[in-house]
Amino acid sequence: MKKFMLLLLFCHVASPVLHSMKYFYTASSQVPNFPEFVEVGLVDDVQTVHYDSNTQRLVPKQDWMEKVTADDAGYWDSETQRCQNDQQVFKANIDIVKKRFNQTGGVHIVQRMYGCEWDDLTGVTNGYEQHGYDGEDFLVFDLKTKTWIAPTPQAVITKHKWDRNTGQNEYLYNYYTQECIDWLKKYVGYGRSTLLRKELPSVSLLQKTPSSPVTCHASGFYPNKIMLFWRRDGEELLEDVDHGEILHNHDGTFQKSVDLDVSSVKPGDWGRYSCVFQLAGDEKDIVTKLDPKVIKTNWGKTEIKRDGDSPSGFPTGGVVGAVVGLLVLVAICIAGVIFWKKRNNGFEKANTSDGSASSDAGSAS
Repeated sequence: MKKFMLLLLFCHVASPVLHSMKYFYTASSQVPNFPEFVEVGLVDDVQTVHYDSNTQRLVPKQDWMEKVTADDAGYWDSETQRCQNDQQVFKANIDIVKKRFNQTGGVHIVQRMYGCEWDDLTGVTNGYEQHGYDGEDFLVFDLKTKTWIAPTPQAVITKHKWDRNTGQNEYLYNYYTQECIDWLKKYVGYGRSTLLRKELPSVSLLQKTPSSPVTCHASGFYPNKIMLFWRRDGEELLEDVDHGEILHNHDGTFQKSVDLDVSSVKPGDWGRYSCVFQLAGDEKDIVTKLDPKVIKTNWGKTEIKRDGDSPSGFPTGGVVGAVVGLLVLVAICIAGVIFWKKRNNGFEKANTSDGSASSDAGSAS
């Protein structure tokens, strides 16, 4: 069973026509300087809504999300009320799960992640709901059998309880196969100009020391359905390369790096290597040859300077963007990575409306 973090890491390899809507709930106890409860919604990996126990209000994170009031004038009020109810449910759920694991104090996190996907080319759809506790799987909804999977013995009590609630499970099935897809299509329509845009990155070659790997760094691209890889003599390299994660920039674009170990590459062979950036749906690749003259270093051999570059030649703009983006992800990862397991911790299920799959299973105790 894949962890939520893995879902986040691999979501970027999806088809270029694969749209997604994801919701993450995170309830925590004794986490310093972090809200006790957070809800975050994303469409095509773009954050659309946010709620936390400090503000007590669900708010749009994209201008185009305001369009939802054209169909439902009271949308933000009703959704805020739902979030406030969820907050109480998940607060109680932490106490229930702690007892299951014979725990008392300390830092603990309950998570729920759910959502759906829609391929606008083939029409194929998929849905999922998962719950976790302290970074481990707790419960997963099996869409095919309409039953719950308990990866840990402490979740078996809740699994049996929820399995008996066939009406609720039937509702979840219908939600993930129909209602969730309808909302996803609506949101994609609202944000079409943003979600379907394409932006190409700037690509730089970086190296810390003469013996360090050469990093191919692409920043400023959108969407995150991309491939970035090294090739030799026109063939993709699978060895001596290290792929980094796709990270958020502060402006909503993305960045990614891939390292090439050049320790065994002869100086005369450098010209055989190149870094290739491919954006889904764009026929033209961005190819950057491995040339010592264009590598930015911090050891005095900077050949290329750009606005925003540091004195060492390393671009600071992308790094700053990554830091800002990561701060957002701490709310989407502490409220998102954390989320993976947060999906329905076998206690009482939180409600679901537009993007939220309703869960009225009752207490897990």
